[in-house]
Amino acid sequence: MPPVCLVKGKETTEEEDEVAVGMDKGFMDEFFEQVEEIRGFIESLAEKVEEVKRKHSAILASPNPDEKTKVELEDLMADIKKLANKIRSKLKSIQQTIEQEEGQNRSSADLRIRKTQHSTLSRKFVEVMSEYNTTQSDYRERCKGRIQRQLEISEYSWEIKPFN
Repeated sequence: MPPVCLVKGKETTEEEDEVAVGMDKGFMDEFFEQVEEIRGFIESLAEKVEEVKRKHSAILASPNPDEKTKVELEDLMADIKKLANKIRSKLKSIQQTIEQEEGQNRSSADLRIRKTQHSTLSRKFVEVMSEYNTTQSDYRERCKGRIQRQLEISEYSWEIKPFN
């Protein structure tokens, strides 16, 4: 049976024009392992951001939030910071590798793959971190609103007391 390859989205046999791409079994395995590791870190980061949202809601829903929840929130935020820094450094490492290959004027398929993967991971990381920042801003605003309501209530009660 003649070797089969893919040309412009259709199967062909050796007799037709074809482009062969040499790929070893280990072709960029290390890079793809790194990509999967970063992708896992980003998914973990997104899960932690969702957990922060739940903690924020629990704290704001309770008239007297317990210290345990506040400590858990602080620990979670510290974990997010560490994980974000780890992801940022790994993405920077990939970016530096890409720049080195570009400096050597390589325009190979693996360079394009690296660029695409880096771009995709960076975009996802930015999305998750933007969500985290939005969550933090919303929480701050909700806390301000809560404090404002408490002040209004306490001022109101001070005004009522002299009339009793």
